Amino acid sequence: MIKILLPKKVFAGLTLLALSAMSLGGCGFQPLYGNQGTQAIDASDELKRVYVANIPTRFGQTMRLALQKDMAGDGPEKPDGYTLKVNGSASFEAVDIHLDNTSGRSRLVGRAQWKLYSVEEQPKLLAQGFARTLDGYNPNIQQYFAQSLNDETALKRVSENLAHDITQQVAIWLKANISLGPDKTTPRRYLDVDEMQDGHSGRYRFLDSDGFPAMATGRMQRSYSTQQLEDTQP
Repeated sequence: MIKILLPKKVFAGLTLLALSAMSLGGCGFQPLYGNQGTQAIDASDELKRVYVANIPTRFGQTMRLALQKDMAGDGPEKPDGYTLKVNGSASFEAVDIHLDNTSGRSRLVGRAQWKLYSVEEQPKLLAQGFARTLDGYNPNIQQYFAQSLNDETALKRVSENLAHDITQQVAIWLKANISLGPDKTTPRRYLDVDEMQDGHSGRYRFLDSDGFPAMATGRMQRSYSTQQLEDTQP
């Protein structure tokens, strides 16, 4: 029999780690995907019962495919228990504006709203929530084909990240009956004191996702939405 001798500090650290892992079970932490008993809900099985309703536009279809893939998991889906409806949008922002009016960074902001309904003659709203994500890349204005590929791959990453976040939120509701509810976030705004005043009301401008005014960095925007007939861009 071979004996391995460990230094006292290493042995003490391993002992503490083992005790910490054993104590997690008593702190209320449980794995999201899995079954902790005969009475507990298996979120993975319930996710397979979610039917993802059609999401218009190409951006929406990419998000729907990602949702179906995430919710199906490693087994066949049987979407007979719930209906998931999702609306989303993604906006490109040109940041890092140079002196020649070119941009050194394209940032993509993705947002989505979801609602989960029961499957019955008169469907009931069971849960709802929202998701946000950021992505981007450094553009190359001299390579138009590469630029188009960058746009498409960035949109794909954003749609997949939103789908993954929505899947996790739905799983949390299935497991613990907790959801974020409607998005109550109001756009932040500030008063532009350099603008002409109109009576007692001032000229307000909205802040961007990072807290900076869009006009302060010379940003331009083009957006993709699941609520439009076509994706829009200038």
